[in-house]
Amino acid sequence: MAAPLQRRHWVFSGRVQGVGFRYRAQYAAQALGLTGWVCNEWDGTVTLEAQGNPQALDRLVPMIRDTSRWILIEDLRVREVPLLEGERGFRVRG
Repeated sequence: MAAPLQRRHWVFSGRVQGVGFRYRAQYAAQALGLTGWVCNEWDGTVTLEAQGNPQALDRLVPMIRDTSRWILIEDLRVREVPLLEGERGFRVRG
C-alpha cells in the first residue's frame, strides 16, 4: 500500500537567491515525482511548497543543497500544510 501524500511548506534563508536555487529545486522535485512551487521573496528568502510521498519530501532539501556549492542554506523553517488537490507539476514562480 502506498504511503499517504503530504504537503510541506519551507522557508529557506542564507545564500539562496541568485545561485540557481529555484531551478535546482524544480529539477529535484521533478526527479522525485513531487508537485508544487518555489519562489524568491522580497526579504531574500526562498519559499517552497511541495507535495508527494513523505520519503521523497525527505530527500528534497538534501538533493537541492548537495547539487551546488553556491547554495548555502543557513536556516530553514518547515511545516506540514494541507494537500492541494489536482495540482500538476512543479513550477518556479516569480
